[in-house]
Amino acid sequence: MTTMYAALLRGINVGGSRKVPMADLRTLMTGLDYGDVRTYLQSGQAVFSSAHGDEESLAAELAQAIEKQFGFDVDVIVRDHAYLKTVAEACPFPAAELEGKQLHVTYFSAPVGPERYAELDQPAYLPEEFRLGDRALYLYAPDGLGRSKLAEMLSRPRLNKGIVATTRNWNTVVKLVEMTES
Repeated sequence: MTTMYAALLRGINVGGSRKVPMADLRTLMTGLDYGDVRTYLQSGQAVFSSAHGDEESLAAELAQAIEKQFGFDVDVIVRDHAYLKTVAEACPFPAAELEGKQLHVTYFSAPVGPERYAELDQPAYLPEEFRLGDRALYLYAPDGLGRSKLAEMLSRPRLNKGIVATTRNWNTVVKLVEMTES
């Protein structure tokens, strides 16, 4: 059975380094026998179909191919349509009432429990807030990610030790759900 997936590439095409042209990424993914390959924006989102593998093996295969093709390591998270849709539907914040730049989802490579953030003084960051979901963290940042002190704290390496984490704004979250629909 063929499943639609989204590949989330972490840290590419930012600040002039680690360039991965989307046309080249589409060609690379097609060469891996992925079907229906499309990219979204320049910041590392691609959707594709595959009848073989699971999320982890597809992510590893794509990461290895990117390193071979472009000469640098890229963290990749692959998630199927059902997961992406569930994450969007489970949003604990009023997404319909917010601008896309105010709401973000950080996708994790593995489950993350609340103990990871137990020492974080959440009230000190209000009105910014976060909530954990299934291998995801929802972040409400009313002034946007670039001005968010909470986002800065949440991205610290000690809080993300042992996992891959990559963040997308709400507009991208919704678009990936749409693009992975069969």
